[in-house]
Amino acid sequence: MSQVFIKDPDAVLDYTIDWNDDSDPWLATGETISSHTITAETGITKDSDSEADGAVTIWLSGGTAGERYDVACKIVTSAARTDERTIIIRCKQR
Repeated sequence: MSQVFIKDPDAVLDYTIDWNDDSDPWLATGETISSHTITAETGITKDSDSEADGAVTIWLSGGTAGERYDVACKIVTSAARTDERTIIIRCKQR
């Protein structure tokens, strides 16, 4: 199930996808993220992204009030496993 976040169109905010989250751990013991790719739908801007300790943080700006945007995070691990998670950003004037 995708996480849904509310974002004001003027806000510049960070969103984290934690592949080691206690409620849904995915990385095996000792496994690390070798690479990650962020894909944001047209209309919202990915300003930057980074990975640390099994969590990928994405900075987003822009968007249009009333619109919904999917932002996908695809990883490849040190064990050559690949997975992708998508978060949903709903833009709302606040």
